[in-house]
Amino acid sequence: MEIIVNLDVMMAKRKVSSKELAKSVGITEANLSLLKRGKVKGVRFETLAAICAHLNCQPGDILEFRTEEE
Repeated sequence: MEIIVNLDVMMAKRKVSSKELAKSVGITEANLSLLKRGKVKGVRFETLAAICAHLNCQPGDILEFRTEEE
């Protein structure tokens, strides 16, 4: 089982750059890059809410749960 991060897909759909999103959310571009690659152990709800507000999307548009069978 794993959580797949589709943040880069949603950013591309919305035509939002990493620099713009990081500034809007209040995190560094380096931390945003780690999040996009799924290299973080967790994300604060506050950060997730800010990302969703800027991208006008739902958390489920960014995060996906996959089981081993998929």
